[in-house]
Amino acid sequence: MAVSAAALVLSAAFSSSWAQDVQVAEVQPATLPAPIAAERLAPAVADTASVPTLTPDVLAAYVARQQAAKGFNIFGDAPPPQLTSAMVSAYAAAHYGNAALTAIDTAVPAPAQPSAVSAFASPELAYAALESSVTDDMLAKYAHVRFEPTDKKIARANQEKLCLSKAIYHEARGESDNGQWAVANVIINRAMSKRFPSTMCGVIYQNADQGRNRCQFSFACDGQPDMTSERKAWLKANTIAAAAYSEFQHGQRPGVVPGSALFYHTRSVSPDWSSTYQRVAQIGAHVFYAPL
Repeated sequence: MAVSAAALVLSAAFSSSWAQDVQVAEVQPATLPAPIAAERLAPAVADTASVPTLTPDVLAAYVARQQAAKGFNIFGDAPPPQLTSAMVSAYAAAHYGNAALTAIDTAVPAPAQPSAVSAFASPELAYAALESSVTDDMLAKYAHVRFEPTDKKIARANQEKLCLSKAIYHEARGESDNGQWAVANVIINRAMSKRFPSTMCGVIYQNADQGRNRCQFSFACDGQPDMTSERKAWLKANTIAAAAYSEFQHGQRPGVVPGSALFYHTRSVSPDWSSTYQRVAQIGAHVFYAPL
């Protein structure tokens, strides 16, 4: 019994000493060799030091690298460069049909341009070689006078399409598609002519404030409300008006009747003025005329 007790005490003492040694070995970093301990600590220090501060220049450089490497493009095309008078002048010269930009470019006589530049082999050549007659001050004044917020442009376009829809509905809702397009065509021809107002509403309601039978289109001054009662015919007039107005915005005409056609009447009447104009088309119940 004494031997067993002695053995038990010795075992307990040995176990306690072993447990203490294991505990010290697990939590004491000093037992690691110095080179290994330094190697374990080095990556954390190196990573922290190598992370650059995120700046606009760093971000721009990253995007440029990605674009060059694999066509990286999250937000679509890059934002356009800042608008300058030279860019406007180059655009006006390259797109000669744009009346507004052409007018601003010709406000001051432009210097003679080499033939190589006038050919505009590339936008870069035009931008680099073109000496603009437009000053920044002229451009700023033009933008101040002519600029119109997008919401106003949308409201104006909607009003224009509404006027055109009413004219198509009231003047030709019983006609074929071509017959309705022809009426829209005449209105657009007038808006593009210097003899009439330059807008749909202006053409359609011209002289409507001067009393009955003084307007150009009878429904505009007949004293009756412009409200519609035939839903299907109204929807069709809206569809044609939207398409026709889109063509007008792009400087185009429907082409159903000649661009010279500015007048029409129904076949049931023979107005005095018809003998003084040239008859150019007849579609459905309408006969169309152009000035001689």
